[in-house]
Amino acid sequence: MKFTAYILDVLTDSVYPARITIADGIFKEIVPIHVTEETKIDVDGLIVPGFIDSHIHIESSMMTPAQFAKVAVRHGTTAVVCDPHEIANVCGIEGVEFMIENASTVPFNFYFAAPSCVPATAFETSGAKLDSEDIEYLLKKPEMVALAEMMNYPGVIGADNEVLSKLKIARMYKKPIDGHAPLVSGKDLDKYIEQGIVTDHECSNFKEAIEKKQKGMKIMVRDGSSAKNMEALFDFSQRIEHYKNQDSFGIIPNEVLSRRLHSPIFDFIVSDDKNPKDLLNGHLNESVKKAVDLGIDLIKAIEMVTINPAAHYDLDGGSIVTGSQADFVIIDNLHDFNILKTYIAGECVFDGENVLFDVEDVEFENTINADKKSHADFDICFDGDECEVNVIECIDGDLLTKKSTAKLAVKDGIVQPDIFQDVLKISVVERYGSNNVANAFIKGFGLKKGAMASSISHDSHNIVVVGYSSEMMAEAVNRVIDNRGGIAVVSEDFEDSLSLPIAGLMSNEDGHDIAKKLTILQKMASALGCKLTAPFMTMAFMSLLVIPSLKLSDRGLFDGDNFEFIDVIRN
Repeated sequence: MKFTAYILDVLTDSVYPARITIADGIFKEIVPIHVTEETKIDVDGLIVPGFIDSHIHIESSMMTPAQFAKVAVRHGTTAVVCDPHEIANVCGIEGVEFMIENASTVPFNFYFAAPSCVPATAFETSGAKLDSEDIEYLLKKPEMVALAEMMNYPGVIGADNEVLSKLKIARMYKKPIDGHAPLVSGKDLDKYIEQGIVTDHECSNFKEAIEKKQKGMKIMVRDGSSAKNMEALFDFSQRIEHYKNQDSFGIIPNEVLSRRLHSPIFDFIVSDDKNPKDLLNGHLNESVKKAVDLGIDLIKAIEMVTINPAAHYDLDGGSIVTGSQADFVIIDNLHDFNILKTYIAGECVFDGENVLFDVEDVEFENTINADKKSHADFDICFDGDECEVNVIECIDGDLLTKKSTAKLAVKDGIVQPDIFQDVLKISVVERYGSNNVANAFIKGFGLKKGAMASSISHDSHNIVVVGYSSEMMAEAVNRVIDNRGGIAVVSEDFEDSLSLPIAGLMSNEDGHDIAKKLTILQKMASALGCKLTAPFMTMAFMSLLVIPSLKLSDRGLFDGDNFEFIDVIRN
């Protein structure tokens, strides 16, 4: 294939016309040309490198890798570095190999990172465990390009032998090690970085991110469905203050300072977790536009999703250069940034209207091993008329939670939720055969009645449920069990559910069908009073113990700041 086009060169930050030759999926020749009145430019638009999401959990899209690819190519995404630790927590190496096999059935660049923390902590029940021998087995696979996020930062800082063994194996195989260190700073951060951990995607404010950057880490800026940190990390007021502090003697010229303000000091834009509804509306293409709206230079923003991740993970792609795999996108212009066509290895996979490959259904065994529940399973008992309780306070658009307290009434020996304080009940139901249930209270969901439940609950993916009444909570959980996994919303007036029979995380349905059902469920949750932007994804993170400050596992209420269990009832 030979053609002429204007290309965006992310290596020189320039746009120029060129004659391009592609053969065997590779850019064989790229020759700059001089445009005259007689010159014919074959491509109507601009060619840019295909976009690379350098940190994503495919399972959060609720689609199989193959179905995910069908949606992603519409938005110009040609590659992802995915961490399959969601399915690994459910069914171990078998789950990881399922993801690799399914990914291989479509023309899309799936790169994988070996899940480092399965389970994420020793304070929850998961369906599998990956030790250092398993990590070495996975890192030998050609599809593996990194050791995935090391969430057990206390284990790193405290020099846990098994944790350090996994890190040593990754270094031995010369694989980059991704980090996960929310709010870790000072000497603890130094100890974390000393183990060769080179990225972090958990920064929630500029001060945290700049400390990690100054200590040599590469910073991933999240623009996902639940965690959206772009505004905080691209905050101009904080950046101006930072540069003023750096240049207290006035040495740096104003024009240099201005350029630095518009250049990102961070390295990648990533999704981390993206639900199907949001993914249908856009992927990295929309994140790039958002970065520009926040004042980041356009070409620099594009580099954060092309050459930067390709160079870091040693991927074949990320730039339009001779010898590289021919992954590229045709956009209309740099202002509107609309995707006209997507090419992978020189073949068109999206022609502007249709995705040009098909996806087949897959079979997967039932992974939900839980007995049906009754209302009594979700009651918290107390002998008295009133009690003070610890409360998880969730924050819309953030994975961090706050510690809060509330005084609640007790009726017939059962502690009651209080919709006037927006204090609801939250429970985690173990799904792997032990059938234990942990109960607590949560603030921020806004439900006035009913309940919603999901088998997506990071990272062990037990069943999490939030509701006002124990009866509705039991009904929602039982609906999830009947569906072999999924999401359910129930009330006295209506109920509906989304079945996710593949490990309780994914469906064979395409993104449009899943998103349609998810939209219905979200509207139902809103009708019950829920005020969160992404209620099911937010609920899914209320059991992720490695992100502060207060979370719930199937074994109890967990203080993420001190890494210990605490009582629900304070007195």
